[in-house]
Amino acid sequence: MLALCDIVLTMKQIGDLGSYIRQQRERSAMSLRKLAEAAGISNPYLSQIERGLRKPSAEILKSLARALSISAETLYERAGLLDEVGTRRDVPEAIAVDEYLTKTQKTALLEVYQSFISHETQEIEE
Repeated sequence: MLALCDIVLTMKQIGDLGSYIRQQRERSAMSLRKLAEAAGISNPYLSQIERGLRKPSAEILKSLARALSISAETLYERAGLLDEVGTRRDVPEAIAVDEYLTKTQKTALLEVYQSFISHETQEIEE
């Protein structure tokens, strides 16, 4: 049986997760309707998630992450489904999970990074 402090912590995690999803949606300049459609869920359900009223499943979190171009692991951590991992992320993953970048900025950074990596690989081979 859950203790009261566990229930309060869980409700706080759900609220924080919802706020984070809303923040990512706004940074990506997506409407609630557009994100819901891209993730394959209803507008009211997404609204309830963002307001901390519903706890989405791992599958819904994965769909939302894909639609927002962020890593599912980030949402899993915020939902309390995964412990935060202390390992160093590689560059593409760090770009993907950066909450301050828009989807367009992430795409541009990944393209630049990939061009550097492919150029470096060619130099090594020569």
